[in-house]
Amino acid sequence: MANPGRLQRQALTAVERSIEALGRGDPVSARMAIATALDRDQTGIYVGMADAVDLAAGMLEREEPVSEEAWGHLADAVGPGPLQALVEAVRH
Repeated sequence: MANPGRLQRQALTAVERSIEALGRGDPVSARMAIATALDRDQTGIYVGMADAVDLAAGMLEREEPVSEEAWGHLADAVGPGPLQALVEAVRH
């Protein structure tokens, strides 16, 4: 059986990769990373991220910039802390 703590750390790393991919304008990598995060998430804390990533990735797939509203939705989904700081860093 896999170590739950290790799986949760892998989920966090995948969330970080998803946010970074959105910042690079890479919707495919963002979707793949959030899927990995949800698969490894042992506590359910990243469930809200799926909708936020989907919204932002959809904009990129339509060759639109990610809107401030979508970035805000992503920041709200991760909540206060290091992930929110990462969202703020890649959105500019």
